[in-house]
Amino acid sequence: MSSASRRGHQPESGPLPRTQPSPYIDKVRADRGGPWRKRGPLLGHLDIELTERCNNDCIHCCINLPANDRLAREREMTTDEVKSVLTEAADLGCLSVRFTGGEPLLRDDFEDLYLFARRQGMKVLLFTNARLVTPQLADLFARVPPGELAEVTVYGMKPESYEAVSRSSGSYTEFRRGIDLLLECRVPFVVKGVLLPPNRREMDEFETWAATITAMDKPPGYSMFFDLRGRRDSEVKNRQIAGLRLSPEEGVDILSRNRAARHEEMRQFCSKFMGPAGERLFACGAGRGACIDAYGRAQMCLMLRHPDTTYDLKAGSLRDALTNFFPRLRERRATNPDYLARCARCFLKGLCEQCPAKSWAEQGTLDTPVEYLCDVAHAQARDLGLLFVGERAWEVRDGRSRSRKLK
Repeated sequence: MSSASRRGHQPESGPLPRTQPSPYIDKVRADRGGPWRKRGPLLGHLDIELTERCNNDCIHCCINLPANDRLAREREMTTDEVKSVLTEAADLGCLSVRFTGGEPLLRDDFEDLYLFARRQGMKVLLFTNARLVTPQLADLFARVPPGELAEVTVYGMKPESYEAVSRSSGSYTEFRRGIDLLLECRVPFVVKGVLLPPNRREMDEFETWAATITAMDKPPGYSMFFDLRGRRDSEVKNRQIAGLRLSPEEGVDILSRNRAARHEEMRQFCSKFMGPAGERLFACGAGRGACIDAYGRAQMCLMLRHPDTTYDLKAGSLRDALTNFFPRLRERRATNPDYLARCARCFLKGLCEQCPAKSWAEQGTLDTPVEYLCDVAHAQARDLGLLFVGERAWEVRDGRSRSRKLK
């Protein structure tokens, strides 16, 4: 009998129990009550990469190192160093933390760090492949709920397709065992996928299965326009990743399978968030929060690993990174003439994923346009009716009005 059954957990059937209203609890937004009545906390959410090591060796991955990489493990933050980061984050008002990697469950101290974060009052969002979920961990998540839905990446619906992506023998069986343990203990989670040659024909099967998972209230999302390695540590792997990307047109076909829902979603998005960024490099939210890599360096976002844009927490503080270092970086302006002629004038900014992190990974600079991302954005814009065939978005004069009038 499983540990979940011994403790009387109900089998996976029917909706998850809802928390009943309590006369002793009054929920308010952080910026409408308490110490942040007039403004939000300095840090609302924190991302921590607990390790770059992974028990998979996925063909498309932009970060993974081998699970047994001794040098990487020795460089990783210690348990006390991670706890110190979490403590300071809590002092700054942080309400949630994402544990990611690599595979965060590879850390021997994961359970300790998880409980420490929960005791700090933080919700925990876990990104995992579920292979290392044990009965003990599933039971822990059931007894001490993370507060956020765990996100499990699925690489295939069959051993052959899954392991063609993960390149790890036995990984499919371990993934399914981990999923079953979460279901048995009624730990809510969602799944997401990647579109690669070994699994591309399994989309319908994957989505049918995903719909049986209680917490899935919409179809799963997919990675398909894969990021290159942000540490720029392997030109061979970067060429391999680039070769696995869908063409812009293929990607648009996938995104628009439910065309009515897609267009309504994009109509609302485009009317609010699209428009030229000008000379500003960081027209996104990078640097308004914090991401900590496995070695104790604070980053403006998870992807941006340019050495001049990271902050060593072992020699400073999270507060200093947020109030001094990151704001100075956000003032930087683009100088690349090609960027200024194109990206700075393009009304598709927001729809396009061009950013300093992508430029660094692809080109080794912070402000060089990435042609693939430009092509993807233009393909989406044509599909949405924002661009005519042959138009380039940076040459369009009425881009803002087109975005507002999108139907």
